[in-house]
Amino acid sequence: MSESITLRGIRKQFSGKTILHDVDLDIEAGSVTVILGPSGSGKSTLLRCINHLEKVDAGTVHVGPELIGYRQKGQHLVELPEAKIARQRQKIGMVFQQFNLFPHRTVLQNVMDAPLRILNESVSVVRERAIALLTRVGLEHRINAWPRELSGGQQQRVAIARALAMQPEVILFDEPTSALDPELVGDVLQVMKNLAQEGMTMVVVTHEIGFAREVADKIIFMDQGRIVETGNSSSLLDTPQHPRLREFLSSVL
Repeated sequence: MSESITLRGIRKQFSGKTILHDVDLDIEAGSVTVILGPSGSGKSTLLRCINHLEKVDAGTVHVGPELIGYRQKGQHLVELPEAKIARQRQKIGMVFQQFNLFPHRTVLQNVMDAPLRILNESVSVVRERAIALLTRVGLEHRINAWPRELSGGQQQRVAIARALAMQPEVILFDEPTSALDPELVGDVLQVMKNLAQEGMTMVVVTHEIGFAREVADKIIFMDQGRIVETGNSSSLLDTPQHPRLREFLSSVL
């Protein structure tokens, strides 16, 4: 089951510098939202606020009806214990720029690890799901390989399968192809396109404009910690209104 994501008034500072300025964002269940913007615009920070990897200084994040990272106490928010935050993160998958696979475990073991440790499911159930997911990302023939034996694109596809093994309700992608050689990007993007077609709620920080045009239900453009333009792919990419967005697109297209 996919869930919606609702952000209200998200503010984040680092060392006294405001990185996110009161960001509001609504993401519908089963939709694909692509976040574009120059380096330092707050894209990755916003993504990490969704699953509470970064604690917000103000504002709220809801995945479905659930407030993430906090509970309401009167007029104040109180941070949840780490165990409860970890439980919330189970339904928020995340794929990073770097693949972060365990080098001492096979592909199959990497995908099975978290469900076995965190969900306490049986080995047979987890193994069956892991093999199905690796088949889904085109790597069923590499289940016994070590990460060092895989290309970067293959490692990233394993990382996607690993995130899906927890059966998340939403999945976040933080520039998932930026560390890949150009010829390896296509296979990873194809896996993401397939996920989008299956109705997974996805939020993707990327510079892959072609992917955004083809797959995104909504594109947001961020600059200096603010959302400065939002639209569908045709309106935002073909007829950008904000001068900063026009400048950005001229540099990447």
